[in-house]
Amino acid sequence: MEYTLRTARIEDVPYLQQLLEASVRSLQAGDYGPAEINAAIRTIFTVDTRLVADGTYFVVEAADGIFAACGGWSRRKTLYGGDSQVEAKEPELLDPAKDAAKIRAIFVHPDHARKGLGSLVLRTAEEAAAAEGFRELEMGATLTGYPVYLKHGYVEVERHHAPVGDGLTVEVVRMRKSI
Repeated sequence: MEYTLRTARIEDVPYLQQLLEASVRSLQAGDYGPAEINAAIRTIFTVDTRLVADGTYFVVEAADGIFAACGGWSRRKTLYGGDSQVEAKEPELLDPAKDAAKIRAIFVHPDHARKGLGSLVLRTAEEAAAAEGFRELEMGATLTGYPVYLKHGYVEVERHHAPVGDGLTVEVVRMRKSI
């Protein structure tokens, strides 16, 4: 199957949210429970429209127009989450000379999993951040994505539990990589 990678547009947001939900419900079910997934889809696993507006979020479309993968990076301090997250966002801009760019919200539709699309989005985000002068990358990885990011040279920094509402949390792994 052929795929096209492009920068996400604001009109893509509803379709991106559908992709996130399908990905989380299917691919992350082995790492998080149903209650955590349901709460996270309402809060932390939502589209961050600031990334779309900044032009740092990408979508991979299948030949049939279906969104197969998405993700990106940010020049802002917020490590993870979306428009509806419980934790406060940190919209301040980062300094490429001393701060790490944030790799953000990489999700793959379950029908297109294990075809290298998440890795394609990751490489694209890394290259875009490097082109803006960043030499360090950081992310808040899900438990599902953690092994993939290890293979791409990221190292674990710490783990914490991100609040997702209803008194629930999901474990997130802070990871870093030099580029």
